[in-house]
Amino acid sequence: MDLILQQILNGIQLGSVYALIALGYTMVYGILRLINFAHGDIFMIACYIGFFSAGVLLSGTLPDWAVFTATMAVTMVLTASLAVLIERVAYRPLRTAPRVSAVITALGVGLFLENFTLATLGPAARGMPPLLPTDSLSVGPLTTSGLQLLIIAISILLMLILDTVVRKTMTGMAMRAISYDKTVVPLMGVPLDRIISITFAIGSAVAAAGGVLYTQAYPIINPYMGVRIGWWAFIAAVVGGIGNIRGAMLGAYILGMIEVFTPTVLPSSTYRDFVAFTVLLIVLIVRPTGILGRVTAQKV
Repeated sequence: MDLILQQILNGIQLGSVYALIALGYTMVYGILRLINFAHGDIFMIACYIGFFSAGVLLSGTLPDWAVFTATMAVTMVLTASLAVLIERVAYRPLRTAPRVSAVITALGVGLFLENFTLATLGPAARGMPPLLPTDSLSVGPLTTSGLQLLIIAISILLMLILDTVVRKTMTGMAMRAISYDKTVVPLMGVPLDRIISITFAIGSAVAAAGGVLYTQAYPIINPYMGVRIGWWAFIAAVVGGIGNIRGAMLGAYILGMIEVFTPTVLPSSTYRDFVAFTVLLIVLIVRPTGILGRVTAQKV
């Protein structure tokens, strides 16, 4: 029983980070019906931005909490700027093109980011310096750390802020309106291009926060890290119902539990991809829109 509770806590930590990444997939799909396959590599770039930002800030005299806060802020701003640039240069010209063109472009952008990083920074893995306390804590039968609790708390706080922004603000209302019908919304005075850019910026900034938190728990960075993590976040978004923010969060926690419990139940952790894709197939067969997804009418 103690092992199960411990693994549940580990799964919540991992699922929290996956949720921050999955939100970028689901927000972009929600308004553009575009699967942004470059999102995993944007996450990878965010990890490198966090690595270099932390290196510069640690050379000063700032306390650790200030370094972490500044690293998080710089990483989110720069990653959001990169996402807006990508949307402006690569995706906006294809907005009226066949959907497959945008998908292929997204794959191309992801490959460009990966190979650009490989060419400029090299294939060697780098170690992210610790910015959060790692002291162990015992709560009854559970053993945790300040790092684990902070990752969960910060992730949940960011998700609550994002959920509030989407549901309670005018910008969020505009995002939801565009997701229903982006051809009519401009006639109501909604700045379509600006809202889409803001959506890319918010989705990538949240993923950047996930990158900083992820590298605190798993402090190895390399140019290929965005591939697997990006795919798992994408599966989480689809399982939960891509286009639905709360669905992405739910799917991420399901994937976090799968990753943690697979080596506990099965002989090896190598089965986790098999289990994750099996769950994805079952969900798509039983409920093609995902657990919290909704059916949308297609205009012909």
